[in-house]
Amino acid sequence: MLPCQDNYATTFDSYPAMLTYHETMSKETTWRRCKVSEMHIEPLDTGSPLFSKPADFSAGISEEAVIDTAANLGLALRVGADLYPIRSTAYKTLLDRAKIGGTALPKLKRKDLADVLNACLALYSSEALLLVRDEKVSAAHSGDMKDYSVLPMDELLHALEKNMEARFPGYQFESGYSDHAFTSGCWTFPAQKDDLLGTYSKMLASKGKSTMAAKLVPGIRFMTSDTGIASAKVSAMLMGTQHPIHIGGCISVDHRLQKKVSDFEKELDQLFAQFCDSVGKLQTLLEIELDYPVNAMTRICKKLSLPKKEALEAIAMFEMAYGGGTATAHDVFMALQEIPYLMKIHKMPEAKMLVVEENMARALSLKWNEYDLAKAVNY
Repeated sequence: MLPCQDNYATTFDSYPAMLTYHETMSKETTWRRCKVSEMHIEPLDTGSPLFSKPADFSAGISEEAVIDTAANLGLALRVGADLYPIRSTAYKTLLDRAKIGGTALPKLKRKDLADVLNACLALYSSEALLLVRDEKVSAAHSGDMKDYSVLPMDELLHALEKNMEARFPGYQFESGYSDHAFTSGCWTFPAQKDDLLGTYSKMLASKGKSTMAAKLVPGIRFMTSDTGIASAKVSAMLMGTQHPIHIGGCISVDHRLQKKVSDFEKELDQLFAQFCDSVGKLQTLLEIELDYPVNAMTRICKKLSLPKKEALEAIAMFEMAYGGGTATAHDVFMALQEIPYLMKIHKMPEAKMLVVEENMARALSLKWNEYDLAKAVNY
């Protein structure tokens, strides 16, 4: 698959490879300002005149990019003398600039959708900030300085690396991922296991879970997006199990209000303390006894809007393992971790899995007694 294609994604086995990729991407990315009213949308499906005229597009845009756009969003953007295909990731921000929305819009023929968008875009003289990357417009953010702040991914990675070198010596890169919507990377802190997980590991061992305690390694996940789907953030993770366990957000800097990479750097100073806070919440679950753990798990899956198919599978597995006995809230929280693992097996999109993991981490702050009820509930 080519980088210009909407479904392109890549993974990284080493940090240098991930950093080089994003440094190159930053150099080749164009952030372009224009008036919203200067944006003109044209249909780019296989039946449109534009489809057979790849030479009409701006320099550097390949025929493959045009063909791929026709198979996906089916729209192009003309601004000034330039004509670009539009990537699917830009659709929501494009609607935001036109100040329209609704479920009927995607069902329109591409020419009709272009006409609706143009009629609305023409009404606004406010600024837009276009992200042009890998031969397409990937986002159409608000150009107001208070509304969208560019936080270059390579600079965020440099800031994170600098912080880890100072505070988490011996850190290890685990994996990285990037597609047109977002980028993520995971690191472990084996040298800080005692500092971050010491008390928790002892509590696990006292509950007969010394095997789990031995496996777990503290780590983090970094995530950011230039297309508007995520802030620049770092989450606390536990590695060493079949799937990383997300135990809470540590820091987050929105791409808004004139934020800069230096703001992200300052927030990183809170990383150790925030990680310890997340582990503290997890420890608390070991002390919460549940009389009806299967019912509690089902109610929590509903509360957190976890994907039904995978949730039901995870609940069934937990029910088989525990029978009709009691369990702790910690047991249920760990049983929930089957859900992202099953999503991975079912080849669900990476972005969806990350959202589910973040939602699951909210279970650490719930009042579990409110979900531990005798009455069964259907999901």
